[in-house]
Amino acid sequence: MCAGWELGSAAGGSLLLTAALLAVSCALGLRLGRGRGAADRGALAWLCFDALVHFALEGPFVYLSLVGNITDSDALIASLWKEYGKADARWLTSDPTIVALEILTVVLDGSLALVLIYAIVKEKYYRHFVQITLCVCELYGGWMTFCPDWLLGSPNLSTNNWLYFWVYLVFFNGVWVLIPGLLLWQSWVELKDVHCKGSNAGKKFQ
Repeated sequence: MCAGWELGSAAGGSLLLTAALLAVSCALGLRLGRGRGAADRGALAWLCFDALVHFALEGPFVYLSLVGNITDSDALIASLWKEYGKADARWLTSDPTIVALEILTVVLDGSLALVLIYAIVKEKYYRHFVQITLCVCELYGGWMTFCPDWLLGSPNLSTNNWLYFWVYLVFFNGVWVLIPGLLLWQSWVELKDVHCKGSNAGKKFQ
């Protein structure tokens, strides 16, 4: 195999940790979604993963960035962020924009993910309000993470290494665009159906 395509131990460890979180999330989502449709089971699995990433990975990042920076930290979780920092150097230096967004992401998005899990499982009336709010927050966070650097010519992003660019930057961040987009579409369809049913019921009594 070409040397440029070999995975180092740090990259392998980071990917294994992510895979482990995904496996746990899928198991939790399937358990919570027993008896529900495939779309809701998939949404629950995603939301469990979303919450775990926000609290278990991004939460420690925020703490370490507030008390110092990732580069100088010896914490075990810092090794994961040092690896990701090879793709986006801002995560190594307590960049104010990144840290500010991550505080919002951990506190707001993580909490909304938990509320949405509860709303889906308990079939609460506010499910799609929370779902739309969470998805918009996720999309906004993704845009504000990268847009400032794009406007400067992407000086902090590694675009020459296949792993850092296609896996760390494009794939992992793209997932947080694709799935919130699909959930927004699901909410649109559900709200449209509710509106149509209400309109048809109203016409019967006219």
